[in-house]
Amino acid sequence: MTDDENAAVDAFEGLGLTSYEAKVFIALHRLGAGTARDVAEITDVPRSQVYSVAESLEEHGLIEVQQSNPIRYRPVDIEEARNTLQRRFEREQDRAFEYVDAVRDEAAGEESQEDIWTVRGSERVDDRAVDLLSEATEKIVFGTRLPELVTDEIERTLAERAAAGVSVQVVSRTDAVRARFGDLEGVTTEVPPFYREDDQRSGRFIVVDEDSLLLSVIDDDGQETAIWSSGSLFASVLIQLVEAGKEVPT
Repeated sequence: MTDDENAAVDAFEGLGLTSYEAKVFIALHRLGAGTARDVAEITDVPRSQVYSVAESLEEHGLIEVQQSNPIRYRPVDIEEARNTLQRRFEREQDRAFEYVDAVRDEAAGEESQEDIWTVRGSERVDDRAVDLLSEATEKIVFGTRLPELVTDEIERTLAERAAAGVSVQVVSRTDAVRARFGDLEGVTTEVPPFYREDDQRSGRFIVVDEDSLLLSVIDDDGQETAIWSSGSLFASVLIQLVEAGKEVPT
């Protein structure tokens, strides 16, 4: 098979067909119509297997069978096949997620949700940071020593929250970080009162509305890992400790 045909088979498998079903379906579209022998000659599906595969495709509504001698098969048109597979995919999707919802509900009755979550990789930390910042209604404290951890989306979100009346404070020992926010109306910047000059581990620090927190570190390979918590006892206690100590790792 060509690379394109392999890709098509993979795609059909993603829609719920088996590899053999996908190959027979494609072969019949290439032939227009044909017998099991015709299909076996242009695919790697054994002739003995074509019959059962064709029966399955007929049950799916993807081919029609002519009761002749030998039996001939004809695929339904592309649009009909597309609609059939789409409906099947949606049914399977609904069935899968209905089960997951049921399992989740059962678990919720037995065990409380975790308070602390871990996120690895700067892009995923970016996404979580923006999510937390977007939910702020009263106060944001954002800190980092690294300019590259202040993405355009984070800057835009901080500006939007400040424009909405949220108190936004950016804390950093790095001039470039503070300068980036210097002209944003409603955003205040300051140098942390305490920090270690040799700190090469801290990433970013976010406090939102006194009940949500994100704290990240950078490992030796430059990989960022963050812990975050929202609406939990852990978050509120840690925020109180940080604010009481006035020590922000930025």
